[in-house]
Amino acid sequence: MVALANDLPPGFADPVADANAVFRAVLSAISYPGRIVPLPVAPAPPPPLSLAAAAILLTLADLETPVWLSPGLDGDGVRAWLAFHCGCPLVVEPGRALFAVTESWDMLSEFSPGTAENPEQSATVILQVDSLRPGRGMSLRGPGIPDVERLEVPGAGPSLVRALAGNHRLFPRGVDVVLAAAGRLACLPRTIQVTEEASCMSR
Repeated sequence: MVALANDLPPGFADPVADANAVFRAVLSAISYPGRIVPLPVAPAPPPPLSLAAAAILLTLADLETPVWLSPGLDGDGVRAWLAFHCGCPLVVEPGRALFAVTESWDMLSEFSPGTAENPEQSATVILQVDSLRPGRGMSLRGPGIPDVERLEVPGAGPSLVRALAGNHRLFPRGVDVVLAAAGRLACLPRTIQVTEEASCMSR
């Protein structure tokens, strides 16, 4: 076990200070939905787990936080890294997860949306994407957005908009989505209405 731990990529260099810095970044992203927020620090997770997804899990996941990984991310290296640095239990069924990491937005409906009595018990879905671009793409409206925010997820197309719109229709239930791209993130809580900008979507 000692040899295995020594072979694992590092987590945060300063666990307390770095986790606090990432927490503030996540809080900023939640407060301003659709705004791209850079992460001030980043761990070095094993691929294909992204820097942003790993930083969020290191900050928010613990022994009492069931995490689900999509098949494309659920490898021995990622499992060992999360077990050592987070201690979070990994679950097989998407509906049991409080946090999920996936590369597929078509799966949003498979995670727990909470209940009418306890909507806060819903899952947070960390959606790994290649990149994020501000100022164009999806139109976002809702709490925390004075008028409209525009955010592009290159390569996503209208299928992402449909998935997010379907999630919004469940409000006050529904999952909260965090878009994670390299060392940046943007939050799309269930409160946000998402519509398509036809000129910016390719499919």
